[in-house]
Amino acid sequence: MKKNLGKLFKNLCCSVCKKGFDEDSLTVKRDEAGLLVVNLQCRNCGKNYGIAFLGFSDIDVKDPEPFEVIEGPDPISYDDVIDAHRFIKNLDENWTKYLHKEV
Repeated sequence: MKKNLGKLFKNLCCSVCKKGFDEDSLTVKRDEAGLLVVNLQCRNCGKNYGIAFLGFSDIDVKDPEPFEVIEGPDPISYDDVIDAHRFIKNLDENWTKYLHKEV
């Protein structure tokens, strides 16, 4: 099972050292029917990517399809981060007015 799960991450690499992930990068923390809790960590530099909850229902993980990269929005720029920081920093006690209202 762990080797099969490693295939889910085979096209991904560590953002720090750029080494690829494999089945040894995953540590299964909990294995229940339909749910796996795993930890992803780079075996080369030790960067820990945290815990992932993987829910499975009637799928075959023996030969998973690789993730497909699709076109998306432009990446977040440094200016976007600074703008968001300033916005959050200047929120007052009426910050809930920015939340979407349910209809």
